[in-house]
This record gives sequence, C-alpha cells and structure tokens, in this order.
Amino acid sequence: MSVETITVLFFGCLLISLMLGLPIAFGLGGVAMLFSLFLWGPASLYQVASAVWGTGNDWLFVCIPLFIFMGTVLQFSGVSDDLYTMMHRWMGPVKGGLAMGTIIIGTIFAAMAGISGGACVTLGLIALPAMLKRGYHKNIALGSIVAGAALGILIPPSLMMILYGAITGVSIGKLFAGGILPGILLSAMFLVYIGVRCAINPRMGPTLPLEERSNWKLKLVSLKAVLLPLLIILAVLGSIYTGAATPTEAAGVGALGALISSVIYRRLNWQRLKEASLEAFKLSAMIMWIVIGATCYRSVYSAIGGPEFVQEALLALPVGPYAILIGIQLIIFFLGMFIDPAGIVMIATPIFMPIVQELGFNPLWFGILFCMNLEMAYLTPPLGLNLFYLKGVAPPEVSLTDIYRSIIPFVIIQAIGLALIMIFPQIALWLPSLMGR
Repeated sequence: MSVETITVLFFGCLLISLMLGLPIAFGLGGVAMLFSLFLWGPASLYQVASAVWGTGNDWLFVCIPLFIFMGTVLQFSGVSDDLYTMMHRWMGPVKGGLAMGTIIIGTIFAAMAGISGGACVTLGLIALPAMLKRGYHKNIALGSIVAGAALGILIPPSLMMILYGAITGVSIGKLFAGGILPGILLSAMFLVYIGVRCAINPRMGPTLPLEERSNWKLKLVSLKAVLLPLLIILAVLGSIYTGAATPTEAAGVGALGALISSVIYRRLNWQRLKEASLEAFKLSAMIMWIVIGATCYRSVYSAIGGPEFVQEALLALPVGPYAILIGIQLIIFFLGMFIDPAGIVMIATPIFMPIVQELGFNPLWFGILFCMNLEMAYLTPPLGLNLFYLKGVAPPEVSLTDIYRSIIPFVIIQAIGLALIMIFPQIALWLPSLMGR
C-alpha cells in the first residue's frame, strides 16, 4: 500500500473517530495501534511503547504539572476575584471598561498559569454575570472572555511552548521570551477593538452608573490584588530570562510563590488546597494522555515515511517559501478545528519543522507563529475548547450560537496579529536575541 493511500486512511480514520465523539487521546492512540497491527503485526507495538516511554521520561514535562498547579492555586484561592474587583473599580467608568478589564485579567492569568481552560471558566463565572447585569451586549461580553482566556497559549509560561521546545530542542526560555511581545500586541489589539466599538456604539458596553463607581481610595486599595501575582510572574519569567533557573526549576518557584501568595492573602485552607491539587492533577493527566496518544500516532506515521512524503510534496510545490509557510499555517488552523492543540503540537511539529528549516526560517519564530495559530484553535468551532468551557458556566439564556457569533471579530484580530508577526519577525525575536545563547 502506498504512503499516499495510507496517509489518506490514517487521517481519515482519526477524523471519523473524533466525529464519533471519541476523546482525542484515545482517538490518536487507537488509530495508531490499529494501523500498526495491520501493517506490521503485534511485534510492532513494542516499538510504539518504546517511543511513548522515551517521551514520558523527558524531564521537561515535569514543569507542566507545576505550572498548572501554580495556576489552580491562584484560581481557587480567590486571586481572580480580587483582580476582577480591581478592574471593576478602575475600568467601570470607561465605555466597554468591564470587557477591557476582562482582557487585562486574561493577560495576567496567562502570565501566571499558561493554561486557557481555567481562565475561561473563572472569567465566565465572575465577569460574564457582571457584564450581562450591566447591559453589555453578548458579543462583547462573551468574546472578551474567550479571547482573553486564550492568551495563555501564547503568553509565557505557555504549555504549548514547552511541548514544542521538548520536541524541537528550541530553548524554552527563548520561546517564553519570544511570546511576550506578540502576546502583549494581541492583548492591546483586543483592547483597542473593544474601546473603538463601544465608543461608536455605547450600548455595546455602557459605563457603570455613578452610584456604582468607586472613589480614589478604594481604587488605590484594590491595587494590592495585583502586587503578589506580578511578583510571581517576575520571579518565574525573570529567573528563566536571566538564566538563573531552568523552566522546570522556575515552575517550582512559581508553584511555591502561589502557595505563599495564598497564605499571605489568608485564602489558603485544606479544602482549597485539595481542590487546586485535584484540578491540577486532572488537567496534567489530560495533557499527558494527549501527549501519549499523539506520540503513538506520530511514531506510526513516521515509520511509514509519512513526514518525508508531506515534506517532499510541500517543497515540490512551484511557489515561494512564504507561500509554503502560509500553507502550513492554514493546515494548522484547519487541524485546530478538530484536534486539541497539544495533539497538534505533537503531531505536526515533527512533520513541519524539517520543512521550515529547509526553507531557511527561524525555528523559534515558527514556534511563536505556531502558538499564535493554536490560540485561534481555542476559539474556532467545532472543537474550540474555550467555547465549550464558557458554555458550561454561562447562564441558560446564552446559547452556543451566541458564543460562536461573539468570537468572529476576535479571531480576525488574531489572524491580523499572526500576519504582523510574519511580516515583522523582530517583534517575536527581539527579546530572545538579548538572552544570548
């Protein structure tokens, strides 16, 4: 059987398994096992297991549960409530201020945890009722939550960057540094969009009534909510940026800092610690199962010569390097509609990285583009995870159609941001260039 036929069947079976509702980890692993048995027999399963064992023993993956634990401790200790109270007091008098504050909190959450789902659920529980109660249009209220939460894919410490770095050997510290300015750029573009749209149509995001606005004393007091989270962010990213700690060590620093912060705020008790630990365990297990399934899938497809086939097909196209790069981005965007971002990183990176290097592009820069594209995957149906996270905590009057409609302008903004980083690579490469080797 030719590699072309196997490729069509391989990806077709995966798509069918996902359409049937099979979890992505088991869809990836199951399809890989079936094709391995069919092509080479039972003995081939030992090679697949060996590949999974090697991936699971990579010490870089230790930082994944630590970063997740850091985020869940801050989430369950009530830091998010304090942050939203601060934004409510400062941004309330501004047209669209609560939606803009939601984007800012999403940015801070991204820099604290590197995960998107927790931020989406938290903002959905806290910010959405407040905005709907004060007459915000659903498009602005819902869109700001899913878009703000998705910034965790790009702004360090991003778990997708950790996976990408583990596969490619690109410095995770430099990937983290490279994601800072593009993340801030996207956040700023969201803020500008919300501000302009609400200025043109104030009914989209009305200002708070005079009786609900805070005085300067309350505003200044509320700033303490952001002090310790910012110190944690600086400790984690600063230790990596200066070379004082590896990403795994910095993740440990962040987890400890989150615990200390919760103690200082007197928000830590055994029940909250138990809930945070259980949530971190579930999220870490979910990601690692996806990694295991994707490793099986990748190893079987590599054994049949699939990556080489894709590389030869793309490089043989009668177009320039940037046209191929745009084509790769479109493929990743399409995959994001059906496959979990962690699975996409594990599957697509080994296939596309040799092509990127053959075309002479910087692997670090491509990693930032990759993560920006995965950020769109969290917003695009039918799989868009943030859409379903938000639906799960939204009031009954909010339909899935409302959520789908709300993300359209934000996905367009993300696409514009991706184009800007492609046109001006130094936005992503400037900070890493200051780190040296």
